[in-house]
Amino acid sequence: IDDLQVAGARVLVRCDLNVPLDRTGDTPRITDDGRVRASLPTITALLDRGARVIVTSHLGRPKGEPDAKYSLEPVAARLAELLGRPVTFAGDGSGDIAGAHARKVVAALGDGEVALLENLRFHPGETSKEAAVRAAFADELAALAEFYVGDAFGAVHRAHARVVDVPKHLPHAAGSLVLAELDVLRRL
Repeated sequence: IDDLQVAGARVLVRCDLNVPLDRTGDTPRITDDGRVRASLPTITALLDRGARVIVTSHLGRPKGEPDAKYSLEPVAARLAELLGRPVTFAGDGSGDIAGAHARKVVAALGDGEVALLENLRFHPGETSKEAAVRAAFADELAALAEFYVGDAFGAVHRAHARVVDVPKHLPHAAGSLVLAELDVLRRL
């Protein structure tokens, strides 16, 4: 990411925020925030350089439509706690991940601010086997940003819109977590 000129720019960051949730109470509670913590170095580096960060992820395996039990809203709250700054949650319950509400949230971001989009798997285009459907969703996601950073090593092999198709539209780079994993592989 050091090669990207991100000051004042919108950066779409693919993180792995697929965390376990305890849903026994009124409010879902994250039982292990290790993946959220692992995303902090990349997000923080971008924020410190004045980027407007748009975090994306999935949670669980919803069936291409909104399902409240898989919402990333509790993750947004935990991410805000760990960053020590507000994280605007861009979900509105509609499943329109990159629609009017998300565009409004992203447009309102200032330099060094962060938003988290709703679970990408709420949109059928995210995991579609049809390239045209996936590409259409990728176009919507790419329209939100000027750069893309992939920081979810466990997902880089997946033929999903955010992994394969979005980087075709935007200047892109690997995040800290992906680079660290690649370094480990080089040493094997």
